Amino acid sequence: MSNLCVEGDEHMFRIAICDDERQFRKRIHDILIEYMNENDILYEIDEFESGKDFISLGINLAKYDIVFLDVNMDELDGMETAQKIRKVSNDVFIVFVTAFITCAPQGYSVGAIRYILKNNVNFPELIFECMDAISMNMNYVAQKKKFNFNEGAKVVALERLLYIESRLHKLEFYIMEDKLKKYSIYGKLDELEKELQGNDFIRIHQSYLVNMKHIEKVSRYEALLNNGIKLEIPKARYKFVEETFVSYKGEI
Repeated sequence: MSNLCVEGDEHMFRIAICDDERQFRKRIHDILIEYMNENDILYEIDEFESGKDFISLGINLAKYDIVFLDVNMDELDGMETAQKIRKVSNDVFIVFVTAFITCAPQGYSVGAIRYILKNNVNFPELIFECMDAISMNMNYVAQKKKFNFNEGAKVVALERLLYIESRLHKLEFYIMEDKLKKYSIYGKLDELEKELQGNDFIRIHQSYLVNMKHIEKVSRYEALLNNGIKLEIPKARYKFVEETFVSYKGEI
């Protein structure tokens, strides 16, 4: 279920509500709409009945700015769901909504911004306060860079940049927004590689600069991204790519 309010190309909040109880999804949904309308914020709110449903989005879950997670869900609980979210994105704000506060200490490991008790008499006010805190922090969390694309200038959160491909003096950027989108710019991949140094990008091929956060695995002379795309790795470069990727995965 989705509720959408979009005008023009301004920034908007993309929010997911993940709870196996329909009445609580609706309650959070209604409070969020009230908050957005009061603050004149554009929004898109989607509802998910389980952690499994949300995680099944794969790389597409990175399009959400915020996810409200019920801790106590069957099959895949909120904490497990949050851990899987963090494998895809550190950029998503996680808010746990729970009937029990005993699991709060675990939330630090997944960087949850708030724990909100479902039975708290001030539940709406707590949601409002949480959204205020996220609004204040939003512009400072993501590592961003401005690019003057052929399609127009754009500020890009680097975490949402999957990879860049060099083709005939043109660089093609594959960026996760509401869906995977492609932007282009004239330039050299060598120069861009230097610009993005220190941001977890790896040159796996003369034509590919890839964000390691979105590499699922490296094997048999190719990199499998977490949206299913496969990119070739030349034999001469394979050992370097494999060792760098294994080291990176060991650090996060």
